[in-house]
Amino acid sequence: MRVRVVTSLYPGAPRPFEGIFAERRWLGMRARGHEVRVLHPQPRTFWPLSLAYAEIHRMPREELRAGIAVRRPRYTHLPGRALGNAERFARCALAHLDLLSDRERPDVVVCDYAWPASALAPYLAERGVPCVVSGRGSDVLEVAGEAGLAAPLARNLRAAGHWCGVSAELVETMDRLAQRPGRGVLVPNGVDTQLFAPRERAAARRELGRASDEPWVLVVGHLIARKDPALALEAFRRAGLERARLFFLGRGPLAGELGRRIGEAGLAQRVELVGEVSPEDLARWYAAAHAVLLTSRREGRPNVVLEALASGRPVVATAAGGTAEVVADERMLVRSRDPAELGARLAALVADPPGPAALAASVAHLSWAASLDALEALLEAAVAEHAVA
Repeated sequence: MRVRVVTSLYPGAPRPFEGIFAERRWLGMRARGHEVRVLHPQPRTFWPLSLAYAEIHRMPREELRAGIAVRRPRYTHLPGRALGNAERFARCALAHLDLLSDRERPDVVVCDYAWPASALAPYLAERGVPCVVSGRGSDVLEVAGEAGLAAPLARNLRAAGHWCGVSAELVETMDRLAQRPGRGVLVPNGVDTQLFAPRERAAARRELGRASDEPWVLVVGHLIARKDPALALEAFRRAGLERARLFFLGRGPLAGELGRRIGEAGLAQRVELVGEVSPEDLARWYAAAHAVLLTSRREGRPNVVLEALASGRPVVATAAGGTAEVVADERMLVRSRDPAELGARLAALVADPPGPAALAASVAHLSWAASLDALEALLEAAVAEHAVA
């Protein structure tokens, strides 16, 4: 199939790890013989540049990443105009899709990361091009919730006619929005069980240049409100693990505030903001840790949980979104946002963790091969349904 991916989330310099799980999906489809091209429209703003926009402006307009051609046209982005920005995103993408030539015309377009990309779906429906909307978490839950954009998102889903999500909860939400029960398809992210696998802890710490014997706890992900890093910090403080160290792996706008909170809590000697790390180093960090802490308010099906379990390390996670779909051990799932309860669970799991082999086995079925099977079947069904319509 000729697959065209339209997305607002894809890696590229100077953001090489942003949306790397999305790239992994499309590299897998390319390896299966499909022709994959990516359109990654970038916002152009006339306001003074923040660091985020400065990075966006340094994104290459075109590049070839591991054999996939990525094009990044610009569209006008106006702060506080979510609906208008989505429409401008869609029209920009439409102008750069090869729809006129039969030789280049895609068999299917995937709006990967539902908002704003799904705004393209009505335009594709007018032109008779099969379309699938792929939801990943906040692009559906937050957009349809506090952002107040449920009606336009529902319209876009109905125009596409096909959609998928990385968790069962997400699929059910999209079905409900579109008023098409049972229409959506579960296409979860996979986990690379060769990269993320149980390893000897001391060796991993030596590779990181941080040989020590204290318990390590990791918080992995963007430092943003939805991930609630302040709650993770407070849960760690409440855990009473006096020798333990806490490492935040990720970056984001809350880094400064979090650093201030660490100082105020008197934890500067035991808590470190490491920043963003490569997937290879992340695998070392998981192996070096005793536990991973995830305190999200919203989630699709978090890659952090899959990677940590595949690495044989326990997770203490809030029961947000699809997290409960992959965490079978109730000791690791906290159904409140109480820092004392999170801290107590963390202390218990550090003291008496499940065996690494059992943890890895619990996610062994969530392979990238299984994920790609589900995605491939969905895209083929969308193409076939359109052909007989």
